[in-house]
Amino acid sequence: MEHLYILPVLLFSIVVHEVAHGWVALRLGDTTAREMGRLTLNPLPHIDPIGSILIPLLSYLSVGSVFIAWAKPVPIDPRNFRNFRRDDIFVSVAGPVSNFIIAGVCTMCYIFTVRFVAPIESLQGDFQQALVSFVIKMCSAGITLNIVLAIFNLIPIPPLDGSHVLSAMLPDHWRENYQRIGFFGVLIVLVLMRFDPVRNALWSVVLFFHIPYNLLLQLFLK
Repeated sequence: MEHLYILPVLLFSIVVHEVAHGWVALRLGDTTAREMGRLTLNPLPHIDPIGSILIPLLSYLSVGSVFIAWAKPVPIDPRNFRNFRRDDIFVSVAGPVSNFIIAGVCTMCYIFTVRFVAPIESLQGDFQQALVSFVIKMCSAGITLNIVLAIFNLIPIPPLDGSHVLSAMLPDHWRENYQRIGFFGVLIVLVLMRFDPVRNALWSVVLFFHIPYNLLLQLFLK
């Protein structure tokens, strides 16, 4: 229960991630996600018991961080794209880009709460103080969590988003064999995350992309 503040931002982030895929696909000619009612921020149609609950929990318990989580993939029919290879890349990177944007929103919410809400003298009650503390922790966690989700999903191992980007660049016969890795890619990634060099390398990339968000925090919270 100590880290309960992670759950709302995690759920929101993975839902927006999937909706972003569907929204970009819609703009590129594929209406599948809209027709199936998946272009909604209501989390219920998106929750995957394994990817949204079990895997994040196992990830947190095993390595102390949520390195992997996903919602039910938004249905996409690439046959509706105007340019398959180009549009598949755009749709694939839409999810990670949405996570970078959410990290920015969390940064601004953190700044606003710390700068303008927390100092309010009327926040004397235990509930008000606990609520403000919860929001601050959630926003802080949301920054790092969304950077992690963005970077992680860009790893070029199926079925992560980065694999679609790489797949679209491969010759047809290579692409078919590469895509056959399928869901086993998740198991490969979970195993790799058990090794310190791999985990440290990923974390170094996360820290690098954390820099602009840290600069915003330093700029407004001096």
